[in-house]
Formats: sequence, structure tokens, C-alpha cells
Amino acid sequence: MNLQAVKSIYMFEMARFFRTLLQSFVSPVISTSLYFVVFGTAIGSRIQEVEGVGYGAFIVPGLIMLSVMTQATSNASFGIYFPKFIGTIYELLSAPVSFLEITLGYVGAAATKALFIGLVILATSFLFVDLSIAHPFAMLAFLVLTCVSFSLLGFIIGIWAGNFEQLQLIPLLIITPLVFLGGSFYSVTMLPPIWQTITMFNPVVYLISGFRWAFFDTADVPIGLSLFAIGLFTGVCLAIIAWIFRTGWRIRQ
Repeated sequence: MNLQAVKSIYMFEMARFFRTLLQSFVSPVISTSLYFVVFGTAIGSRIQEVEGVGYGAFIVPGLIMLSVMTQATSNASFGIYFPKFIGTIYELLSAPVSFLEITLGYVGAAATKALFIGLVILATSFLFVDLSIAHPFAMLAFLVLTCVSFSLLGFIIGIWAGNFEQLQLIPLLIITPLVFLGGSFYSVTMLPPIWQTITMFNPVVYLISGFRWAFFDTADVPIGLSLFAIGLFTGVCLAIIAWIFRTGWRIRQ
């Protein structure tokens, strides 16, 4: 493996992130504060506890997942789309670099950015609620896996997109609604039986449930099923990326 190539791509992408570090740091802090004001204060005054956990603390895992999924997807999609847009992707493809090394560089940088955002939101949450993490290592593992898997999805979107509008199409119209409807700010058990059944077809439910389990040792679905879901999602994304580079779909066109 050409580690120097991976490092070069990774550092190039991270340099763009560091140029807007203040914006990247301040934006999630403000957004998190607003969510706690709206959900934690307004709704939390009416819903004291959910599954034995204070509502303000209960929404923290969902809030982190919402930001991490959208940020990982957006960062990865823009990272690979921009060189395709300006034509420098052909220089990369002609270099002695495999698809795995290209993917590691771009996805690794996008996942790192999303992980940073997730940790900033977690740190901000401690300012608003009394929060404890039952399984800190499992929490970090779920967070990293989510960053990586949705960065892979964003990489696919960036290759598929034909213009800048399409880059935001899937994150805004599909991922964000799925996160909101996947138990981010409520427990699935609070829904009527028919809606509980329908919600189980939402793949984001399994990710949020597993992440919440790491915090509070309680989950809407078994933890093993959550791990299987995120592993399957990651594997499918890797298989699609391998097919894209093998066929040249949307790259050499």
C-alpha cells in the first residue's frame, strides 16, 4: 500500500478543514445550544424522563448522530466531487494509486472532520445536562464507525453527483429526515405499535439505538443487531466504491 499517497490526500483535505477551523468549531456549538434550548427546555419541561433518563440527556446521542451523519456525508461528497468538477481527478487516476488508497485518503479525512464535530457537540452537551457514559469505549467505537460509514456514503454521492445541487440532495432530503424519524429525539417505544413496526425499516434507527445504548445502557433494538446493521452498511458502501473504480462509472465519463 502506498501510504505516502494516502497521507498526501488526507493532509490536503484536512488543510481545507483547518483553514475554516473557527467556523467548524463555532457552528456546532451554536447549533447544539439551540437544540438544547428548543428541545431540552421547551419539550423537556413537558417530558421529564424517557426510559429513566432525563430528556435533556436522552437527546444527546441523537443530536450527535444527526450532526455526524450529515457532516460526514457532506465533507466526503464535496471532497471527491471538487477534483472531478475541476478535472484534477484524472491526474489522481493516472497516478500509481489504487482505489483503496484514494478512498482511504478522502474518507479518512471526512471521517476525521465528522469525528471532531461529534466530540465538540459531546463536550458542549456537558454544559447543559448532567451526562454520564455507561460504555465510553463502545460509544467512541460507534462514533468512529458511523463517521467512516457515512463518509463512504458521501464518497459515493460525490462521484454520482453531476452538479453542486445534487451534493445536498441526499443529505437534505433523505439522511436528515431518516435521522429525525429514527428516534433521535424520542424512543421508538413511545410510538403506536403500527408506527413502531414501520420505523424498524429505517436503517438509522439501529445506529442511533446502538449509540444510545453506549450512553445509557438502554436501546430500542438489540446491540448485536445495531452492530450488524452498521457493518452491513459499511460493507455495501465499500463494494459499491470498488465497483465504481473498476468500471469507471461517473469518473471517466
